[in-house]
Amino acid sequence: MIIASNNKGKIEEIKKILSEYEIYSLKDKNINVDVEEDEDTFLGNATKKAKEIYGIAKEGTIADDSGLCIDCLDGFPGVMTHRFLGEDATDRMRNEYLINEVNKHEDRSAQFICNMVYYDGERTVVGEGILNGVIARECRGENGFGFDEIFELSNGLTLAELSSEEKNEVSSRTLALKDLRNKLNN
Repeated sequence: MIIASNNKGKIEEIKKILSEYEIYSLKDKNINVDVEEDEDTFLGNATKKAKEIYGIAKEGTIADDSGLCIDCLDGFPGVMTHRFLGEDATDRMRNEYLINEVNKHEDRSAQFICNMVYYDGERTVVGEGILNGVIARECRGENGFGFDEIFELSNGLTLAELSSEEKNEVSSRTLALKDLRNKLNN
């Protein structure tokens, strides 16, 4: 299977979780395509990416789209998770912006939502994972990427304060991959 992503952190995470499968990155297959995520849902973006990469490679393709949805911000940043401050914004800039916005509210609850799509030219199989937590009051932790340093779990630790193995046990991507794997095996 091919992972329809150029995100190194995401690729490593998926390879670790699906270690029993033969998984290739776009780079492994010499595919230099960055599919534009212009759909209005996670499922729409994941499906679009899986189908476009399948169209090039003609091999089973896994694609995902995921994001952070913050309740007090009406689900923002949602499908715009990585792009809401522009392409040149750093993870730290996005995280500090969100902390400042959430600090204006009492409700700090949030979800990481991931839709994982497998497409092989005939069938589309969808896995979904939802991880509940809250937005931390400050950036904490050295591990992970993206919003990991501001997403606090019920145990009081941010995802960035977990080891990669601990994070892979609970992440929305893990939950979506497990859901997808179960559906593929049935």
